[in-house]
Amino acid sequence: MYQHRTHTAKYEQCIPDNVTSHMPEDFKTILIRELNLLFTLKKTERLWHIPVLASLCTGLPLLIGYYTGHIDFGVLSCLGGLVILYMPSTNLENRMLTLMLCSFGFIISFAVGISFSFNPYLSAGILGLFAFGLNWVTSYFKMHPPGSFFFIMIASMASCMPFDLVSVPTKIGLIAAGTILACVLAFFYSLYITKKLHKQVLKPSIRKQDYANLTESAIIGIFITLSLLVGHYFNFDNPYWIPVSCCAIMQGVSVTHVWQRSIHRITGTLIGIGFTWILIQFNFSLLEICIIILILQFIIEMLVVRHYGLAAIFFTPLSIFLAELGRGVVVFNSNGLVQARALDIVIGSLIGILGGMVLHNRYIQQKTIRQIRLTRVGLLRK
Repeated sequence: MYQHRTHTAKYEQCIPDNVTSHMPEDFKTILIRELNLLFTLKKTERLWHIPVLASLCTGLPLLIGYYTGHIDFGVLSCLGGLVILYMPSTNLENRMLTLMLCSFGFIISFAVGISFSFNPYLSAGILGLFAFGLNWVTSYFKMHPPGSFFFIMIASMASCMPFDLVSVPTKIGLIAAGTILACVLAFFYSLYITKKLHKQVLKPSIRKQDYANLTESAIIGIFITLSLLVGHYFNFDNPYWIPVSCCAIMQGVSVTHVWQRSIHRITGTLIGIGFTWILIQFNFSLLEICIIILILQFIIEMLVVRHYGLAAIFFTPLSIFLAELGRGVVVFNSNGLVQARALDIVIGSLIGILGGMVLHNRYIQQKTIRQIRLTRVGLLRK
C-alpha cells in the first residue's frame, strides 16, 4: 500500500542512461538479484512510535464503533485515521499543517468518490480524473511517500459504496472524525517527540518538469480508470481493490521498481491469503477481530519500510477484515473471500505492471511532452 524506494531504484537513478544502456544483464543475474531482494530486509531509522501511533489511529475508531454498536461507522473513521501516515518528521507547526491539509484531502477524496457512486462507469471516469489531479498536486508539491496513494485508495473505495444520498453527509463526517482523532493524537505525540529529538530537515527532492508531471499524471489517471472499469464490467464483489493494487504497483520509480513491487505484492498477497484463511477458521468474535486489526496495523507499519512483500502478507487480512466489517459482515465465507481477493490483486497488479511500463517508457513520455508543448504554443498563438 506504500511507495518506498528500493536500493535498486536509487542505484539506477545515480547511473547515467548512456552507461546503463551498455550494461546488459542475463536472465540468471536478474533472477538472482530479484530473489536476493525478495529475502532482504532493509535498514530503517523509523521510530517504533509511528507504528504504535498508526495502530491507535486505526484501532481506536474500530473499538469505539464496536462498543457503540456501529462497527461500520468505526471502519469509516478508521480509514480517516490513516492520515497519520503523512505526518512528517519536522517541527510541530509543519507536522500539524501537513496533517490538516492531508485531512482535508481525505475528506475531499471520499466526498468525490461517494458522490458519483450511483453510476459505476461515470464513477470510474471521475476517479481517473481525480487521480490525475491528485498525482499532479502531490508531485508539484514534492509530497513524500505515501504520496497520492491513500487519497486514491479512499476515493476508489468510496466510489464502489452503495449510493444513498441521505447517508452521504454522515459518512463524510465519519471520515472527518477519524482524521480529527489522528490530528489530536499526532499533536500530543509531537509535543513530546519534538522535545526529545532534534528536528529532522526534509531532504530536498527534484521537482519534475510541468509537462513531465502532466504526462505522468495523465497516464496514472487513465490506468486507474481502466482498472476500475474492468472491476465493474466483470462484476467483481469489491472492484475497488483492482485500482488500489494498480496504483500501488505504478508508484514504482522505474520499470525495475515496478516489477519488484508487483512480484513482492503478488507473492506477499498469496501468502497473506493463506494466512487470512487460517485466521478465519478460528471464528473470532467481533471484538477479537478489532484487536487483530489493531495488531496487524502495527506489524504492517513495522515491516513496510523494511520489506514491501512481508508487509503485504499482513495487509491482506487487514484489508479483507475491514472491507467485510464495513459491509456489516461478521461471519466470513473463507473460500469465497480468499479467492476473490487473490483475483483482484492479480488483475490489479497486471494492469499496474502495464501502466508502469507505459509510465516509464521514454518514447511515450517524450512524444506526449512534445505534443503538449505544441498544443500550448498553438493555443497561445490563437
